[in-house]
Amino acid sequence: MMPKQLQAAHGAIPAYKNQPMARLDQVILLIPAFNEESSISTVIKQIQRRWNWPIVVIDDCSTDATAKLARDAGATVLPLTLQLGAWGAIQTGLRYALRQGYQTAVTLDADGQHDPNHISELLEALADDQADVAIGAFPERASRARRIAWFYFRWLTGLKLEDITSGFRAYNSRAISALASPVASLLDYQDVGVLLILRHQGLRIVEVPVWMERRIQGASRVFRSWWVVGQYMLQTSVLSRPGRPCPLATLANK
Repeated sequence: MMPKQLQAAHGAIPAYKNQPMARLDQVILLIPAFNEESSISTVIKQIQRRWNWPIVVIDDCSTDATAKLARDAGATVLPLTLQLGAWGAIQTGLRYALRQGYQTAVTLDADGQHDPNHISELLEALADDQADVAIGAFPERASRARRIAWFYFRWLTGLKLEDITSGFRAYNSRAISALASPVASLLDYQDVGVLLILRHQGLRIVEVPVWMERRIQGASRVFRSWWVVGQYMLQTSVLSRPGRPCPLATLANK
């Protein structure tokens, strides 16, 4: 069931107030993808039905037809020669956006979970310089393992966000620049480390309630087993280091 507070918003796109973004023609949509041939065409077509902005698929060394299908659907494809993982692919997209002069980047997953209709809510959250980053949040999707991880990292870092791992986000130019930096290249995941860098830079993060669908196929690469979750939590705990400055933040100051 869709939460009641989202029922009215689902499928109904709120109108922009005057001009919510400084330049709506400078928005780019970024989709990291690894072996998503079963969903990538559908995701791109769903976006195109609602938006006319450029779509860039960052292909993380897929071994299937993901890249070809993305091109055939009308997206620009950035093929990686070395598998970087979801965050490395996203950062590649952010660096591309920065070099091409885009002022706003929206990231979506390639598995069909994120409804492109909700992009408008993310952009409205950035309107009139109210925030630097908007995260599409749907905590109800979380498995037991994911909920435990979220609770632990909120306690460890002091982050107040409900949906720490959501990849459905909108970044303004300040956030794009911060996350395109060499320091952010040290990260393996797009969640806690990214959020800590943004917080250290004084950037404002807001969550926007959205509805998310189930994956069309496959499972999360981070939360697919308790063993992988344990590795992820250990690595991120070292990164967070309670009571000490974030090591990435320390490097950023040098």
